Amino acid sequence: MPALVIPDVRYQASFLEAVREAQREGSGLGDTLNWNLAELAADFPAFLAALRRYEPGNVLPEGYVHSEALWLVQGQDYLGRVSIRHTLNGRLREFGGHIGYEVRPGARRRGHATLALRLALARARELGIERALVTCDVANLGSRAVIEANGGQLEGEFTVPDHDQPIRRYWVPTPE
Repeated sequence: MPALVIPDVRYQASFLEAVREAQREGSGLGDTLNWNLAELAADFPAFLAALRRYEPGNVLPEGYVHSEALWLVQGQDYLGRVSIRHTLNGRLREFGGHIGYEVRPGARRRGHATLALRLALARARELGIERALVTCDVANLGSRAVIEANGGQLEGEFTVPDHDQPIRRYWVPTPE
């Protein structure tokens, strides 16, 4: 059964293959498409440390909120990732929300995104978040289905500065 875990070097090979997949297909969150695989592989522990730079206890750059990065894995296989923002600032309230998620191209359409969001919502509840804001592009029918399958209630459709597509904002109750 897949689980959310703290990113770890034991998933390095699978993670790097997932990045290759995303870059080959041109499908992934913006930073995935721009990562330099050689640099990631050369110092993977530094990459993992960078993923943890926004966790509570760290000094944040202005405009950032505490968050955590978790990976969805099954055995040694990296399937995807979630980011859970512990609070919202003005920008996240408009676009991004509490939770973002991505599933590697080769693992899509198997229910992994729905599971990843469900597990992230449970973690959000542990953090004291009773309703999580989750956003997606209007045209992203897969993500819309994932959010709605997890109980997302549509706030509306919006255009936001610096994003070329309209988005949908959902409020999703976290499980008690």
